[in-house]
Amino acid sequence: MGAMRKLAWGVLALCTACGGSRPAVKAEAGRGEGVGGSGKSEPVSHSTARRYVDEDLGFEIVRPTADWELDETNERTPEGLSIPVILRHNTSGAQVVLQVAPAVASPTQFAERLTEGLRQQPGFTTTDPAPIPLSEDAVGFDFQVGDTVLGRVAVREGRPGRVLMMLATWPAQASSDVTRSVDALIEGVRPLPGPGATQAMLPRGRWR
Repeated sequence: MGAMRKLAWGVLALCTACGGSRPAVKAEAGRGEGVGGSGKSEPVSHSTARRYVDEDLGFEIVRPTADWELDETNERTPEGLSIPVILRHNTSGAQVVLQVAPAVASPTQFAERLTEGLRQQPGFTTTDPAPIPLSEDAVGFDFQVGDTVLGRVAVREGRPGRVLMMLATWPAQASSDVTRSVDALIEGVRPLPGPGATQAMLPRGRWR
């Protein structure tokens, strides 16, 4: 139950940040290419797709455009929940938090519990969890916070023993292009092949 409370907290914290419509946080020096490594902010581009790999937690992210910046948080809880990265869209204020949870429940069960929790929060409304085409077992739902914030949750299986959850929010007045970009980023989060599979890996924290 501690892990589930942490997951719900992630949704609430993300909504609070998005509701403020703050500009994207620029990368700190020394955290990779664009987000650490060279220490320089990456030039804005609308055509470059790049890949981020975390071998330890067993996932990769392919961002749809270089408008998305990545901050590493490296947060982990005693229950085994990890919040490795937060991705921020540098023009719209949209954000996506990735959480990696131990598979103590199925993606459907995670989504159902989150939906129940959010519906108890003032100002939150949600759709019912439903299958989404990220994978065979993936489930997702949409939510709204008042008239200011829209959000989406997607839960899918990760490597054996893990579940990947994407928590996205964006300002309600954002264009449909922003929503499509959020969806494309969510689709780009996926588990890495299992041990022994042929895979070109990069050091953690670098885009290619």
